[in-house]
Parts: sequence; structure tokens; C-alpha cells
Amino acid sequence: MNEKENKYRIEKDSMGERQIPKEAYYGIQTLRAIENFPISGIKPLPTYIDACILIKKATAIANGELGCIPSDISKGIVQAADEVLKGKFRDQFVVDVYQAGAGTSHHMNVNEVLANRALEILGKDKGNYKEVSPNDRVNYGQSTNDVIPTAIRVGSLLALEHSLYPALDSAIAILQNKADEFQHIVKSGRTHMQDAVPVRLGEGFRAWAQILQDHFRRIKTAEQDLYNLGLGGSAAGTGLNTHPNYRHRVAELLGEFINKPLRTAPHLMAAMQSMSPFVSVSGSLRNLAQDLVKISHDLRLMDSGPKTGLKEIQLPPVQPGSSIMPGKYNPVMAEMTSMVCFQVMGYDSAIALAAQAGQLELNVMMPLIAYDLIHSIEILGNTIKALSDRCLSGITARRDRCLAYAEGSLALVTALNPHIGYLNAAAVAKESLETGKSIREIVLAKSLMTEAELAQVLDLEKMSNLPAK
Repeated sequence: MNEKENKYRIEKDSMGERQIPKEAYYGIQTLRAIENFPISGIKPLPTYIDACILIKKATAIANGELGCIPSDISKGIVQAADEVLKGKFRDQFVVDVYQAGAGTSHHMNVNEVLANRALEILGKDKGNYKEVSPNDRVNYGQSTNDVIPTAIRVGSLLALEHSLYPALDSAIAILQNKADEFQHIVKSGRTHMQDAVPVRLGEGFRAWAQILQDHFRRIKTAEQDLYNLGLGGSAAGTGLNTHPNYRHRVAELLGEFINKPLRTAPHLMAAMQSMSPFVSVSGSLRNLAQDLVKISHDLRLMDSGPKTGLKEIQLPPVQPGSSIMPGKYNPVMAEMTSMVCFQVMGYDSAIALAAQAGQLELNVMMPLIAYDLIHSIEILGNTIKALSDRCLSGITARRDRCLAYAEGSLALVTALNPHIGYLNAAAVAKESLETGKSIREIVLAKSLMTEAELAQVLDLEKMSNLPAK
């Protein structure tokens, strides 16, 4: 045996034979994909791998129980799947995310890795597919066309539960705590970037918490569309080559694995063709991202300065802000948040385009949807967590600065409207701006109100209270 034979094994598919590195758990179809798609260098997300492996574990159990594959092979595949779920063989999932339509290349990568590891578990050589075939055993009763849309569903649910939801929960709690801490601080409101009536700093933070709570609810609602699985539809939604009880059993098993109420879709063909559940979830993420951009920009404005900006709040400095200006600290966590949100919005556009690009019984753009949707969920979750831990939790208020702006705002004249009329109030505001005199001085000089009346009307605490519920 020469050195080359020591390093490689020969595998065969419908197109011919190829040499595969002996240590590799992937096989010939994965090798062809590696050669065909040297596009981005981006490999499948770990959460997406988990989703695919969970599906293969569920299908192996179900097919073993139903007598569709031998019991020992079923157990070997399940053991191999469990090993991958524990972190082994992760370097064997090597197909670029931009690949064959529908995801066949990644799907076969998964099938081959599990088949070869199962062969080892059963005491056989890797590549001995007569014993454990990636297509006939690991993939029994399955197709890329029903496995990949199911994997997108399962992967998205995993990402939401493990990344985004905990991050949102934490951010909401932090904002509510800050709202209580800052509740008695009055500041100038601003509309159109101009002075407006006084508001409570705390209520601004409470509003942000409510905004995130509303987005949490919307995403949870969109999540429910992910519960209907087309798994069991096989190639075109007809269930060809599957046991009659298979689709119900795999849905039950997958639901147990991820603790979600998964179920067989009422129409398997519809569940396999339509990408609308993913568009719905992505749209809810885009909506969240848009408000996160607004919040991050507000944080930057309120922290602007320190000498020439608003500086109503102090964001915690986390790193030096300039390579040339000493002592400069920038709102980097808020800046990072905006950048990630822009990326999520871009992914949402790509998902929408990919979702409408399917034809007849299949949408071949699923690899793009899988990566962009799961990645959006995870980077949003990571971003919100980082923003909460490194920024929101450490915000302090500049009480004196807030009060000075509130007392100096021309918008205080708004409270005079019911007492002296809009035109008189506008004239007072104009004179104050031109002369530098206070609103109080001008109103008293013109005998428009008494000092006692004015004191009652221009009560900042009272003016900034929210209406009673």
C-alpha cells in the first residue's frame, strides 16, 4: 500500500469515484460541494447544524421504531447525532452557505458525517455505505425539500429561545430599573430636534422598555408559524417512501427535543413550498431592529458632548475613543447596535427576495434564508445583551443639566395657552428669544397673569406628569 492509499479512501456516487481523506467523516458529495462552491468561506452556523442533527436523530428513532431501518443502524445514527450535539465533529460541516439550491449540499454533508460515524460505532470502515448509506439509511423517507425548511424552523426556534428572548428580557428589566431611578428627573422634551414641553427622564426609559416588550410580543406571535412542519412530505409533499405514522412521530420527537409544540402541517406541500413563516419572523426582527436604531441614536444624542452637546446622561465609557485625541470616549456600544441592526434589515430584504423566488413544488433559495434568518436572530440577541451589559446598566443621569434645559425651554409657553391664548404665548416666546428675558419676566411685565397663577402653571413637576391611567 503506497502513501497515497494510506491517506485516502475511494468513494463512489452516481457521477463516478473520488478520493476522500481517510480521516474525513464527510464523503464524496460533500467533496464535490467544496469544489463547486468556494464562495464566501462562511460555514453553516452551529445552531443550524444542531437543527439538522436533531432532525436526523428524530428521523432515525422514528424509522427504527417503525421498522423502516434496522434497529442497530438506527441506534448507531442516534449515537452519532448525540455526539455531534455534544460538540464533536463540528469541523466536518464544511459546505459554504452559498451553495446548491434548496440546500442539498449541506444536507448530504450532514447525512455523510452521520453515516460514517455510525459505521465506526458499528465497527465498520468509513465509506462502507453498503452497511450504512447516507441516502438509504440516514436519509430514509426524507428529502432536502422537507428537511431544510424544517431545519430553518427548528434552528430559528433554538436561536430565539437561547439568544434573543433572554437578551430582550434582560434589556427590558434594566430599562425599567433605570426608569424608576430617573423618574423624578425633569428634562426638556424635543420634537423635530427643537425644544418641546418638559418630560420625565424616567418615562423616556420606560417608553423604551415598553417598545421592547411590544416587539417581544410580536416576535412571539410570528414564532407560532414555525410550529407547523412539512417534514414527512418527502420530495414534493406527497409523503412518497415514508411510513404513514412517520410524519407524526418525528414532529412529536422534535417537539420533545426543543420543548416546543411542533406538529405536522395541515398541508405538507404548502409547508414545503411557502417561505412565508420565515418572512414573518424576519419582518418582526426588522421591526425590532428599526426601533433599536432609534434608541441607540437617542442614547448618542443624549450623551453628546461632554462640553458642546446635550450631555443629559452619561453612558459608561468602555474604551478610548480616539487614536489622536486624548481623553475622548465614544458611545461605541450604541454605534455597534446600529450597525448590527442595519445588517439585520439587509438580511430581511434578502429573505423577502429569496422567499418569492421559488418555483412550483420547491423554493431553491432556502440556504440563503437559513443563514440570514438564524444569523439575524443570533446577532440581534448578542447585540442586545452587549448593549445591556456594557451600556444600559451603567447609565447615569446629569440631573442639573436636565433641569437647566427644562427651565430654559421656550416650549414652556405651551402651558400658557389655556390662560393667555396661543397668539399671546407665541409673542412671549418670540420676545424671550430676541431679548434673552425669561418667559416668567415677560408674562409678569405684560400683566398677562399674576405671579401666583404663573407659579402654578409653570410647575415643571406637574407639567411632566403622564396622564393618570
